[in-house]
Amino acid sequence: MKRNSKSEVLKYYKNAKEILKKAEPDYETGTYNNIKYVQEAFGTLWLAILKAIDYALIKTGKLEEKDLPQKWETYELYIDKYLRPKNGKLKKWADDLYHDIHITGYYRGGLRGINPIKEVFKLAKKFIDKIIS
Repeated sequence: MKRNSKSEVLKYYKNAKEILKKAEPDYETGTYNNIKYVQEAFGTLWLAILKAIDYALIKTGKLEEKDLPQKWETYELYIDKYLRPKNGKLKKWADDLYHDIHITGYYRGGLRGINPIKEVFKLAKKFIDKIIS
């Protein structure tokens, strides 16, 4: 599989969903029982987002793989410079996903509810589809 390809991005997204299944959903309480797998799923989902952004940046023809960002702050600058729609929504959307997925979901383990987690995954997939199309 080629690095920074659509198929690689989608594979990471699919892997995140598979990991989440291991988190032992409790439909009676509406939460996941095993936060370790929730955090792992969010970590993998965040990698899917980053790979989607990398793919989109390379697709512009203005960056090569060696020039891709190493920090989120640089990603924000590059999204704004190379991928930004005229209304700036894409940068805000990416920043919201950064906080929901990477900080709250992965780093802090702050999301446990089945429905909120499903919603974050839906928003992430929508973002991925938009950015890699």
